[in-house]
Amino acid sequence: MALRLAVGLLSAAILGYEILLLRYFSIAYWHHFAFMIISLALLGFAASGSLIALARDWLAARLVPAFTASALLFAAGSLAAIAVVRAIPFNPLELTWDRDQFFLLALAYVVLALPFLGGGMAIGLALSCRRDDLHRIYRYDLVGAGLGAVAVIVALEGLPLVGAFRAVALAGAAAALIAAAGARRWRMAAPAAALLALASLLAPAPWLAPAPSPYKELSGALRIKGATIAALREGPLGRVTAVANDEVPFRHAPGLSLGAPAGPPPQIALFTDGDGLTPITRADGDGAALAYLDHLPMALPYRLLERPRVLVLGAGGGSGVLLARRHGARAIAAVELNPDIVELVRGPFAAFSGRLYDAPEVTLHVAEARHFAATTRERFDLIEVSLLDSFTAASAGVHALNESGLYTVEALAAYVGRLAPGGILAITRWLKVPPRDGLKLFATAAEALRRHGVERPGRHLALVRSWNTVTLLVAAAPLAGDDGAAIRRFAAARGFDIGYLPDMAAAEANRFNRLSRPYYYEGARALLGDQAARFVAAYKFDLRPATDDRPYFFHFFKWRLLPELLTAPGGAGLALVEMGTLLLIAALAQAAAAAALLVLLPLAAARRALGRASAAARLRTLVYFAAVGLAFLFVEMALIQRFSHFLGHPIYAVTVVLAAMLVFAGIGSGLAQRFERWSRWRAPTSVAALAVAVLIAVYLVVLPAVLEAAVAATDAVRIAVAVALIAPLAVAMGFPFPLGLRALATGELQSLIPWAWGINGCASVLSVIGATLLGIHFGFGAVLLLAALLYLAAALAPPPSRPLARA
Repeated sequence: MALRLAVGLLSAAILGYEILLLRYFSIAYWHHFAFMIISLALLGFAASGSLIALARDWLAARLVPAFTASALLFAAGSLAAIAVVRAIPFNPLELTWDRDQFFLLALAYVVLALPFLGGGMAIGLALSCRRDDLHRIYRYDLVGAGLGAVAVIVALEGLPLVGAFRAVALAGAAAALIAAAGARRWRMAAPAAALLALASLLAPAPWLAPAPSPYKELSGALRIKGATIAALREGPLGRVTAVANDEVPFRHAPGLSLGAPAGPPPQIALFTDGDGLTPITRADGDGAALAYLDHLPMALPYRLLERPRVLVLGAGGGSGVLLARRHGARAIAAVELNPDIVELVRGPFAAFSGRLYDAPEVTLHVAEARHFAATTRERFDLIEVSLLDSFTAASAGVHALNESGLYTVEALAAYVGRLAPGGILAITRWLKVPPRDGLKLFATAAEALRRHGVERPGRHLALVRSWNTVTLLVAAAPLAGDDGAAIRRFAAARGFDIGYLPDMAAAEANRFNRLSRPYYYEGARALLGDQAARFVAAYKFDLRPATDDRPYFFHFFKWRLLPELLTAPGGAGLALVEMGTLLLIAALAQAAAAAALLVLLPLAAARRALGRASAAARLRTLVYFAAVGLAFLFVEMALIQRFSHFLGHPIYAVTVVLAAMLVFAGIGSGLAQRFERWSRWRAPTSVAALAVAVLIAVYLVVLPAVLEAAVAATDAVRIAVAVALIAPLAVAMGFPFPLGLRALATGELQSLIPWAWGINGCASVLSVIGATLLGIHFGFGAVLLLAALLYLAAALAPPPSRPLARA
């Protein structure tokens, strides 16, 4: 029992550590770098299987000491790895020109793999050496991991990131103590655990705190003379840093006309995870100081609407709300996802902002934008989608692998559906050359209008370009002649270029901020024409509209252009490759090489350990556990994506899906032993894997309709629905792995158990990157379909339950 409890606590600590690393690397770099680094850090799990295979008999004879030492390795390594990685000068933005960065990236993988190696060794040993208790141990492993996902999110509500890392290390040390005490050998672990606990509590906080990349906006802001951190808030949604500068005040106004008579008044800049600047503008009652608002591209809709009811999605520091108040909006609904940002604007900076969010015409909603738009019954004359991401990050393409539900066809269709008759949706994006964001957004809006039954979407669209932004207007009704005239006057007075109007001539494009060609005019016309599909196929960047099934709006890379980009003189072509895509390629190559090495290592170097099993047994073991390992995480990632919009909060989706998947899979693993005992089938592994494949196929058909029907329910009901939907599939997914291990737990096949554990770890590494690649190009429906096919492959190639003839 003690060993099971130790496994459960250690699994909770390991999963908690993974989530904390997501937060750490989101702050230090960007979100998608985090999940790829973690996926490769999981190579430690794969390596643990190889090590156990190499020394299984020796370790089995010393199970408790080996488990205790491995748990302590995880606990100590979890803190040491952070301190070492922090000192590695890896910079992802230099990957295109500095080959040393690939080496530094690999070094980070190795360092981060060490704590996972310790955790994987401990759990793998328990599964391998306690075959009579295998189902229960695996159940404690999964249930512990599920509870750990919930615990770490709760902890981040009250603990800073550094404190959460310390707690995870202490949990690992406690797991070692529990295992040792259960075998009456607690004295063996107590001194080491006590020293580790002391070290974790006394370790200097700067060693464990993430240092934002020097290329992040926060780092640049703090390098300016006079910059100070005025406030700091840390929670599950990110670290919000407020920066003030009395000597060189912030003047953030994306797209501000170069002919504006003055810039904005002093501002306080809010950064989330070191990026995505959103300003709090000083509003002290001086209307003249806010005159700059009339010269922003987002002021255009107010020339077409009189005293509108406004919805600001992504209110942030309040720029959109300030703009709406300036132009006489009679009602303003402000939606902001992060409660820490709201607390800062309403709390310490309330007087500075003129108590913006407490104005009588303003109604504040702390909610996710898509979910609010899908569930509100109000209709609005103007819906504004604020520009909150970083210009630097957008230009470098670091968001290429970020999922975004804000800019999908379904999202824009939901926004248009909330417009009052004659209403307007306005979205601003950063300008890139050659054009990407603006044209992709235009194509997405046209498709969203078609889904609303609009036969000629071009009559409802207008595109205006400043020197560094593109603003798209999507009108509920066709734009009239007066609307076109008002847009032309507005643009001409501010030196903005018109990219598209329904009745514009080519000569009207590209007049002020001149490009080598009128790309936006030509692209918009082509996207609305009969040859739109041919234009999209031939264009250098991927302009296909993003969808909820494939929510990668910021991904523009086309694989067929990679040879052309690599052979461009002086490597110039690589500047057009998004950094996220480049890192994905590097990660995939390194992960495939490392995973292959770790799977083949026991075959090449441990023939004595594995030689007692035949080649046929090894092949079936490889196919079965690789298929199950890949498929499990494919399903997990696809469900997180599907439930993000339904639950209305990315953190809710990650927490609910991970916890429900792991806890109910743990319950399934506990039931697997009874299933094996009661089963009349000769190959229960095949039956279990086939059942999962069938269930996934059912979910592919049924899940979208169920989620759509329940999306407007309360938070508690939606969470309950999510858990109820996940539970049956998760329980079934808990069967194949322990049944497969039990099949190997006989005679000479026992030597394959640690190898199976290692194969599962390698599959986990590849599945995260593989699911991302598939999601980008084919959608997460394809990811679920492939998961079903993998379970079918596992059903057709079950691990042997008795020795096979030697090949």
